[in-house]
Amino acid sequence: MAVVESLLYFPITVTLLGALLLLLVVCRLSSEYKSQKEGKEPPGPKPLPLLGNLLTLDLTRPFDSLCELSKTYGNIFQVFLGPKKVVVLVGHKTVKEALVNYADEFGERDITPGFRILNDGHGILFSNGESWKEMRRFALSNLRDFGMGKRGSEEKIIEEIEYLKGEFDKFEGKPFNTTQPVNYAVSNIISSIVYGSRFEYTDPQFTAMVDRANENVRVSGSASMMLYNIFPWLGLFLNSKRIIVRNLLKNRAQIVKLIAGLQETLNPHDRRGFVDSFLIRKQNEEQSGKKDSHFHHDNLLMTVGNLFVAGTDTTGTTLRWGLMLMAKYPHIQDRVQQEIDRVIGGRQPVVEDRKKLPYTDAVIHETQRMANIVPMNLPHMTSCDVTFNGYFIEKGTTVVPLLTSVLKDPSEWEKPNSFYPEHFLDEKGQFVKRDAFMPFSAGRRVCLGESLARMELFLFFTSFLQSYRFTTPPGVSADDLDLKGIVGVTLNPSPHKLCAIRCS
Repeated sequence: MAVVESLLYFPITVTLLGALLLLLVVCRLSSEYKSQKEGKEPPGPKPLPLLGNLLTLDLTRPFDSLCELSKTYGNIFQVFLGPKKVVVLVGHKTVKEALVNYADEFGERDITPGFRILNDGHGILFSNGESWKEMRRFALSNLRDFGMGKRGSEEKIIEEIEYLKGEFDKFEGKPFNTTQPVNYAVSNIISSIVYGSRFEYTDPQFTAMVDRANENVRVSGSASMMLYNIFPWLGLFLNSKRIIVRNLLKNRAQIVKLIAGLQETLNPHDRRGFVDSFLIRKQNEEQSGKKDSHFHHDNLLMTVGNLFVAGTDTTGTTLRWGLMLMAKYPHIQDRVQQEIDRVIGGRQPVVEDRKKLPYTDAVIHETQRMANIVPMNLPHMTSCDVTFNGYFIEKGTTVVPLLTSVLKDPSEWEKPNSFYPEHFLDEKGQFVKRDAFMPFSAGRRVCLGESLARMELFLFFTSFLQSYRFTTPPGVSADDLDLKGIVGVTLNPSPHKLCAIRCS
């Protein structure tokens, strides 16, 4: 009986195997036909089943691995993160051409599972389509109205500098970690624009909110979260995901509370900050009966969260890199302080002083280049099929415009891996702009807070170098300051302490 059953099933098995083989052949031929018809795909290392090219990459510093791969495969290549295809763009010319000349084609955001946790497709940083356009347009317009990058912001920053100096002075020249005081100060600038007021550094709810946001930026860029983005089922086992969700829920509850307080005292004729503007617009659209409005609670919550995090972490991180680099290179700190003493003296630096301080300005720019705080950029995605530099890239493909390869492009920078302010100076010692200076990215997704960040960096940095000498702690050599950094979504300085010694 068993033999008879085997004989009965044998033709069926053969038929199924034949059909499967035929299907594989058809898929292969159609794939080759499609490739020939639409153009060749970018080159790249051969992927393994399921894992892709993960074993080729150092997930703790993936940007270094991708730069190394570009030496073999060129400035446009593809890798597979598990089953997911990612196209990597390397070098100034390639990245700029994609983000600026092909701005629409490469302008979408790839919203990975980790980023979806943070925003669920709302807000500005991790959204697409009409909602993103509306939120970005509204945010830009209103942030400018509240003085972003203008005189109003300058006054807020100068006021905050005095508070932060008070915090530095408490250490009386003894070693301290700059992370929290700097982040609290920078966070207060964006808070005053968003909420209409600053917070005290002793406010436990404010400091906890800043600390949680910064922890999420660090953890979101960890190797474990990178694996979660590739294999979301791993989320059940990852402590990093639990940390992010916990911090997120607590911060959202705090933001909801702050918004509710502003809602209770809202005056349509006296806007105190961005939240007031949004609430008034939301109210007007509800009263007019507008359907499908993008001005709803979730977009307000996520946009405020985006502005708070982006307005704190990037500038605060860059500023801390700047202070550490001054301690590491005291001869450069000497030149900055000599220029400030000669041009400004003892009065408060203002934005107008920038053009009279070319060396100081060059040092700030070189800090941004060398700090390289968003080495991977945030992931982009193609909005349509596109042929770019001879390679065909399908709609919906994840694209990584590798910013570290722009800021350290050997064809653009004389000493790409050294701290060399002369990159931004001409033969006469005057400041020169560099086309390959792209720390804020470019194109449709360029950082909307660039003007504010530039103002903050200049005013904070010049004011601190005017007032303090930054050194390593006693017994610690400048050579001991590590420039590799701690990898998250942003690249933070490795843990260290500095002494801020008042200038006589």
